[in-house]
Amino acid sequence: MENGKSNNNNNNNNDNGYLNPAYVGSLNASTISIPGAYKANSNDHKQKQDSPKGESQIEAGVADGGNVGAEPEEGKKRDSWNNDIEFLMSCIALSVGLGNVWRFPFTALENGGGAFVIPYLIVLILVGKPVYYLEMLLGQFSSRGSVKVYDFSPILRGIGYGQVLATAIVTTYYATLMALTLRYFVDSFYPTLPWSYCREEWGPNCLDSASIAEQEQQSDARAAVKTTSAEFYFTNIILREKPSIDDGIGYPSWSLSLSLAVAWIIIASIMFKGVKSSGKASYFLALFPYVVMLILLVRSLTLPGAFDGVLYFLKPQWHKLLEPQVWYAAVTQVFFSLAICFGNIIMYASYNRFGHNIYRDANIVTTLDTFTSLLSGIIIFGILGNLAYENNTTDISSVVNGGPGLAFISYPDAIAKFKVLPQLFSVLFFLMLFVLGIGSNVGMASCLSTVIKDQFVNLKNWVVVVGIAIVGYFLGLFYITPGGQYVLNLLDFFGATFVALVLAIFELIAIGWIYGVKRLCRDVEFMLGIKTSLYYRICWAIVTPLMMITILIYMLALYEPLTYKDYTYLPGVYVFGWCLSAFGVGQVLFWAIPAVRKQPSHLSLCSRIRKAFDPLPDWGPLDPHTLKRYQLHVQQANVSSMFQRSGIWHKIYDNIFG
Repeated sequence: MENGKSNNNNNNNNDNGYLNPAYVGSLNASTISIPGAYKANSNDHKQKQDSPKGESQIEAGVADGGNVGAEPEEGKKRDSWNNDIEFLMSCIALSVGLGNVWRFPFTALENGGGAFVIPYLIVLILVGKPVYYLEMLLGQFSSRGSVKVYDFSPILRGIGYGQVLATAIVTTYYATLMALTLRYFVDSFYPTLPWSYCREEWGPNCLDSASIAEQEQQSDARAAVKTTSAEFYFTNIILREKPSIDDGIGYPSWSLSLSLAVAWIIIASIMFKGVKSSGKASYFLALFPYVVMLILLVRSLTLPGAFDGVLYFLKPQWHKLLEPQVWYAAVTQVFFSLAICFGNIIMYASYNRFGHNIYRDANIVTTLDTFTSLLSGIIIFGILGNLAYENNTTDISSVVNGGPGLAFISYPDAIAKFKVLPQLFSVLFFLMLFVLGIGSNVGMASCLSTVIKDQFVNLKNWVVVVGIAIVGYFLGLFYITPGGQYVLNLLDFFGATFVALVLAIFELIAIGWIYGVKRLCRDVEFMLGIKTSLYYRICWAIVTPLMMITILIYMLALYEPLTYKDYTYLPGVYVFGWCLSAFGVGQVLFWAIPAVRKQPSHLSLCSRIRKAFDPLPDWGPLDPHTLKRYQLHVQQANVSSMFQRSGIWHKIYDNIFG
């Protein structure tokens, strides 16, 4: 295919938009969303040199235009991917992570198995794909990070800062999950898996994870309070967990501190040279987990009873579709699985060449993310079917426990029951989890480094990376104390989940209605040479924001004070949590004030606020020549719009369909 051919041939120099030389075919095609085929662009510069007259005419036109924008200046050259495939692989490594492998199967388990898959796919189509493509477009078009991308409406730059705060919180505790995974990976090399048997100090209520026969013997009423050795191992040896944190969280575990240091060293080494080094690592980070998953797939499907588990996963329970909780779970799963509205995708796309075919990449990543979730579901439910078979029960949902410790309790417990080489499967499984987590962690930490480098352009990349790693390490120590899981649970909800959900709504409204779907589609046509279909227009403007607002209202309506297991936090902790949420969401107001104050002082307050919603003069492509063409393009479009009707309903219609 021509697409594949050109991807191998590009040198990140694809130019300059408008009549985009990276594409062939008519720019006046119908409203299908199929990008034109790439053509080889090795002669782009030669073509430009051969036609100086056309270039000068365009520049003259801009000059004559008067107010089309400030004269662009050559700035420090922005980093870029070594090739297009590295961007795709990095997006896969970012979006395909722990959420697919262990969160999705158990979310499906808690919400009716196959009944969850249908809402998940619907939500993916109406929320996941449109937002993923939207953020890719903004990042690539502007070559700006997740904060500076709001140059399209400076008063809303606080959305970007709030998302950076949420990303920073997730980055710190995500690295500690990698430390836990690394600890289990090392423990998997013992001749006997250390979580497969009980210790004397755990008392008579402990049940060997490796012993199926013992579980069958203890399956009467007396055994209802039994706890597996895998759970005792996780809580008593790995976490050293306390029953409460009323007297403090304790001191970090030395073994997990060492594991956390190793995790951050790996993350920092991958990011050391920016996207130049992380792009090279992305091949392994994106592809290796699939090798392990295929091995585990073959193994799980050959276990007795596996197909009963897979059938439970794929067979819908139709009555569950009427339960709002199932749809809420589907939206949150898509939202956090694809990592949308955290700024990471905008950041990665900002390192693309201007004419890169992101429409194709967005479809590949979102489809692959779904495929990985379904593949993981088949693997896990195959194992659950085997556990149900071994325990002489047909109730798949009763053989395993859910919760935040799924990856470190339920999976080790299942692996310990393998009769042939459980160590091998344990090593493969935790290595896969570690690689998946590192890929996502690199993406989140890169988002932070990009924001810092955009603000302090003279800072060397390695200085920023080392700084993030050191700060991330010391903050991560809080999570590996005996009370660390209490802290993680608190910050995950108040600092990440709630803040990200509210700011996602602000982001979608800002792009869809303040900047405008119409203008965004015009930018897409300028950059890629394609029309935007009604599917994306309607989702960006109406469907996706409404679904996100509905989810937020549903979450607040059913809100109950956050707990960890059976522990209720002290009142002051809840006050701290809501203050943290208010601080994250309040960034929108905090950064709006200086944006208004920067407007011309002779204007009234209302006029200054209104003007702060307008794009900055240099908003658009990073390349100065492309920016000039874009400003002329915008000026011509604005002239055309002067003759349109000005009624409110016509403006709404024109924004969506214009």
